[in-house]
Amino acid sequence: MGIVAGLDSSPDFTRIVVCDTDTGAVLRQGYAPHPVDGDRPADVDPQAWLLSLGEAAGGGLLEGVQAIGVSAQQNALIPLDAQGNTVRPAMVGADRRTQVAAADLIDALGGREAWAQAVGCVPQAAQPVTKLRWLAKNEPDAALRAAILMQAHDWLVWQLLGRPVRRTTDRGGASGTGYWSAATGNYRTDLLELALGHQAMLPEVIGPAEAAGTTPEGLLISAGTGETMAAAFGLGIGLGDAVVSLGASGSVMAVHPEALVDGTGMITALADATGMHLPVVTTLNAVRTLRGTAELLGLPDLESLSDLAMKSTPGAHGLVLLPYLEGERTPNLPHTAGTLAGLRRESMKAEHLARAAFEGMLCGLADALDVLRGRGVEVRRVFLLGAAAELTAVQAAAPALFGAQVVVPQPADYAAIGAARQAAWALGASQGTLDPRTPPAWQGAAAQVLEPGDELAVGQAVRQQYVSVREQTHPGAFRP
Repeated sequence: MGIVAGLDSSPDFTRIVVCDTDTGAVLRQGYAPHPVDGDRPADVDPQAWLLSLGEAAGGGLLEGVQAIGVSAQQNALIPLDAQGNTVRPAMVGADRRTQVAAADLIDALGGREAWAQAVGCVPQAAQPVTKLRWLAKNEPDAALRAAILMQAHDWLVWQLLGRPVRRTTDRGGASGTGYWSAATGNYRTDLLELALGHQAMLPEVIGPAEAAGTTPEGLLISAGTGETMAAAFGLGIGLGDAVVSLGASGSVMAVHPEALVDGTGMITALADATGMHLPVVTTLNAVRTLRGTAELLGLPDLESLSDLAMKSTPGAHGLVLLPYLEGERTPNLPHTAGTLAGLRRESMKAEHLARAAFEGMLCGLADALDVLRGRGVEVRRVFLLGAAAELTAVQAAAPALFGAQVVVPQPADYAAIGAARQAAWALGASQGTLDPRTPPAWQGAAAQVLEPGDELAVGQAVRQQYVSVREQTHPGAFRP
């Protein structure tokens, strides 16, 4: 029996879990916020991540650990000079500054389909390729000095190893850059140059069970990966599983054996942390729909909205909410607004509007699931993540609307657990005790399992009611 650690450096904090290598049981954990000013600034000195890492690992947390895996926030771009020093702070998160740069890049290559064919995704404001374009246009001196490009988990792994000459990343992290193709497994350096204006050194993409290196103290550091991939790995999802994340916006991802090229740009073709693929479909409106409805009805929180919705019945007496409050990506309606349809005297009650908000949010996510299903992705189970997954109204409606078993895992830092599982895999592969093609079989997440059961037919009728309103309001906009 051994122990390994998983480190998750999220946008706000560092979480470290120490796990048993055989079972994945969490033995101890540490936490520290990043020492940054303000609420999620767009530019961050990456040294802040090292400071919170050191604090989280305090008190002998890592004593006896044999290997460490690193998960970190995606889309953080760290441009370094030829000596490995930062030329400017890291550009992190969904950066509104870069929206024009994304449009520029799409036009420069000849449209959305050209990008989808090249790297499996269409440039978005958050992606490193788009941030490079912004840098070249707005900070040309910094762009010229950028000789090495890294993302957050690449940089942290490199720092833990003592900044060696060899710099590495993994398929998962590389697949989100906009200049690496999950379908071919190769960098598109021509797209990097299109964005930055010149070439730069990129990390070597290593395999899921490979080690990035060993510290002078003999501690093995695994490849690391992005937070999305690490969380999927920590949950233990496989073929037939999808994950629906309920944040302000929503996302649907599933494990698939091959990369999906989607000319419409609705699917982002990411790679996972196991050697498989992780197609993702995003909606702009999820929990923000619930919060907006709660405010409209004068309710103090989402629990109150859920309780009110449960006083209604499936179908909300014919009330249908198309929840496109911020425009929408799935379907691609960036400039539209939400629609409330089916108003009759008997449906004009607060509980029916509350129910329609939950059903509208979940039907919008069911549309995203249908995009994947329409491309041959099998969905037998849906893992539902986010605080809103605990709401009674969500759990009551989701299985029948999704047409699948719904699994609601207990809250945990699955990204850190996934990073630890990757560390155990790399350790076992290096020792010859684990097959580099097969990850360690850790115990699954403790979860509540919900079946559609007898409600399936009712749920599908509610879904059809929603689809009819969507097609009447936005004919032909949704083509899964």
